[in-house]
Amino acid sequence: MPSLTACPSPQGEKPEGKGHQEQSDASTNEHEHGGLSAQASLESPGSSDASPGVPDQITAAMDVSRPAPAPEGEGAMGSTEDLSNGMEHFQRLRRRLLVSTLLASLTAVPVCWLLFDLPAALSLLVGAVAGLLYLVLLARSVARLGGDRRSVGKIQLLVPVVLVLASARIPGLELVPALVGFLLYKPALLVQAYLDR
Repeated sequence: MPSLTACPSPQGEKPEGKGHQEQSDASTNEHEHGGLSAQASLESPGSSDASPGVPDQITAAMDVSRPAPAPEGEGAMGSTEDLSNGMEHFQRLRRRLLVSTLLASLTAVPVCWLLFDLPAALSLLVGAVAGLLYLVLLARSVARLGGDRRSVGKIQLLVPVVLVLASARIPGLELVPALVGFLLYKPALLVQAYLDR
């Protein structure tokens, strides 16, 4: 195994004592091992454009990391296909999310009626409808992204505010079941994320 030679100090001082002996030992080892040193083994033989001390593997990796130029005419068509595939995937995900939220709501309302009372079940139903409205508005806002729009609209944030205000104003509407109904889209979202893995 080739040994490394000691580097001279930045001020140009000569190494003293033991360091000088290590240099002579290293030069002896170079002659014994066919003149190979650590620096010579790192340099790529025959490549004048590579930086000194950079192995061929690193140089090749740097060249691979640069993207190859796309053939003319395929870039625009490929991005249009990717966009249409992305929108189709988004529409499928939106439909599945709305259907699973609707199924969770239709399951939760009768269970709430059996376990609690009718006003709690109706409050849960109102909250579930508000949650579905929130999802529809959010999906519409996300679908409009691109072009000149760079952020999601904030109109859907009014839905939970109106729900809380309505539960404070309407005597038969209970706040906690309404908020639980509104949040029924969260378990549906988790289920869809699990199914998409």
